[in-house]
Amino acid sequence: MTSSQTTDLTTAKTEGHFGAYGGAHLPPHLVEPMAEVARAYEEARQDPDFMAEYQEVLAHYVGRPSLLYRADRLTRHVGGARIYLKREDLNHTGSHKINHCLGEVLLARRMGKKKVIAETGAGSHGVALATAATYLGLECEIHMGAVDVEKQHPNVVRMQMLGATVVSVHEGEASLKEAVDSAFAVYAAKADEYLFAIGSVVGPHPYPTMVRDFQSVIGREARQQFLEAEGRLPHAVVACVGGGSNAMGLFSGFLDDPEVALYGVEPGGKDLAPGHHAATMTKGTPGMLHGMATRVLQQEDGQPAPVHSIAPGLDYPGVGPQHVHLCETGRANYVHADDAQALGAFTTLTRVEGIIPALESAHAVAHGMVLAKELGPEAALVVNLSGRGDKDVDYVADLLSQQP
Repeated sequence: MTSSQTTDLTTAKTEGHFGAYGGAHLPPHLVEPMAEVARAYEEARQDPDFMAEYQEVLAHYVGRPSLLYRADRLTRHVGGARIYLKREDLNHTGSHKINHCLGEVLLARRMGKKKVIAETGAGSHGVALATAATYLGLECEIHMGAVDVEKQHPNVVRMQMLGATVVSVHEGEASLKEAVDSAFAVYAAKADEYLFAIGSVVGPHPYPTMVRDFQSVIGREARQQFLEAEGRLPHAVVACVGGGSNAMGLFSGFLDDPEVALYGVEPGGKDLAPGHHAATMTKGTPGMLHGMATRVLQQEDGQPAPVHSIAPGLDYPGVGPQHVHLCETGRANYVHADDAQALGAFTTLTRVEGIIPALESAHAVAHGMVLAKELGPEAALVVNLSGRGDKDVDYVADLLSQQP
């Protein structure tokens, strides 16, 4: 792979395209608000004072760098390659989401906005954004599908305790896609008041680039930590993919290292029948969703298809455009883990290592265990543990109680 090719994998063009994907496909009334965000971010990322404050907050509020943990017991249990876990679950608020939320709220404050608004699925992004808004003195409004409100009640309570307004969305499938639609509708009417703080590497330019940049701290740290631990780069890195923010953050540290295989693990759901999964890279086709050109799980009329995942943070019918580009150029591999595999990995990691993962992260753990067996004992890999499973324990307990 040439240097120009790796640069193309890493950097979006000015208009925010990764190959044929990305861009800003917007109704006329949102063109200028999104352009304002793009201009503000471009200025902020080149401002040493802004970036210094961001790095300081990561260190002294989030607790970075997060630990790269050699999971010896899991490695012995599985057999094969050494498994390392990048412990984003140890961050303040319990997931990787705080990395970009603090960046977005710092940007909102720089732009003179008084409020931030966003969607959330599992609630991790909502909790992180509410936390960041409280810390930096802004108001926060979170839209969440009614199905996810029920599944993730502890996170709803946390958001409300942090002072956020939580809007339960009942339209359509009442999940993540509808939450995005609802939040965008409010933002479109009040763009002068709000910054839309998108929760993944999705949406119109500049969000796929901006969220990736804020999440790239994961990959930078993991690369340095692994080199210190092993004296070489990992054979593979693995992360779950819904929209794809934690995966893009991890991948970004290794894009220029072709000897490191990149694996994104999608939600295979119940099975791969329509409406039973959210495996966009596996079953999706090119389309438009939420202001971007990407792959979409869609119906014959072009509308997004119903989706399902045991993990509410992954039940999205699209994916970040850079992921599609990485797939089509062959730089990254995209596989899927079904609900049963994710639940099994959740239980295994909990009982073997005493670490309760988020159901989203459990998808990555599931494939990491498969990959460890394939690679053999001379290899080593990194699995991004993108969040902790406190939010999921009641739901998982109910699922386990229903098993024969």
